[in-house]
Amino acid sequence: MIEKRLLARIDQLKRELDALRPLPAVAVARLKEHLNVEWTYNSNAIEGNTLTLRETQLILQHGVTIGGKSLREHFEVVNHSEAIEYVEHLAQKDDPITGADIRQIHNLVLAKIDDASAGRYRTVAVRIAGARHVPPESWEVAPRMDDFVQWLRGNEAMAMHPIERAAYGHHIFVAIHPFVDGNGRTGRLLLNLLLFRAGYPPAVIEKATRRQYYKALSEADRGNFEALVNMIARVCERSLRAYLEAVQSADKAPSVDDRWISLAEAAKGSEYSQEYLSLLARTGKLRAKKEGRNWLTTKNAIAEYREGKLK
Repeated sequence: MIEKRLLARIDQLKRELDALRPLPAVAVARLKEHLNVEWTYNSNAIEGNTLTLRETQLILQHGVTIGGKSLREHFEVVNHSEAIEYVEHLAQKDDPITGADIRQIHNLVLAKIDDASAGRYRTVAVRIAGARHVPPESWEVAPRMDDFVQWLRGNEAMAMHPIERAAYGHHIFVAIHPFVDGNGRTGRLLLNLLLFRAGYPPAVIEKATRRQYYKALSEADRGNFEALVNMIARVCERSLRAYLEAVQSADKAPSVDDRWISLAEAAKGSEYSQEYLSLLARTGKLRAKKEGRNWLTTKNAIAEYREGKLK
């Protein structure tokens, strides 16, 4: 289901990262701090939190209170960071993930925001804004969640590629929508718990891709998981590259053909237009990475795509 070129790159990157273990503690700690700020900012922003990335960083790293922002938004930042710590703790355990684990993640997400609902399955009907999918009735939630955690440890799930399993698991949880509030944040924390247990770094779904993310979830509601799986796979590829760049010793500058360049520059002297390269990058067919809103690639990546197409 993962696009074959994308899958080949991911598996190669994972092998390279695994070969470097144990990873340098200082480099990993620095990157982890950076990614956790981005993860917290983006996951909250997807749900409507108006704090900026810089404001999120100031709250987490310096305890600053941002003027003009609500107490709830501040709690959402601190809570999410504490939930990440709990997810990292769970990732180190060999025990199967349980409903109690998921409820505790949710409890941390909603602490001091809605203590009455935090960590408790909903007892009312809910609708997902902007989605056609109707979550199950409240009395179905507990048995559906029991089935879900059984699925996570079952043969069907374990036979999947870890990224596919994480994507499917994320959708199943979100479709059940077991809580009154905080399902999105909890679902993305659960997504990364599944990735962590398979040895992958966190997948940070960006606010800028919110529409694409919701569309992929909507397609999964109809049984088409390809868009969601490949979206999460592309995010995983970016995280794997970030970790490798952080822990590999750069004793020499990359060659001209291996330097990251904009798609506009890459298109010069190439048979592919900037628009076509953008499409390839967005669909995972071209080795590329995103910085802010801009995609970057290399001349060697374009050569790899060309050679793969000719095979």
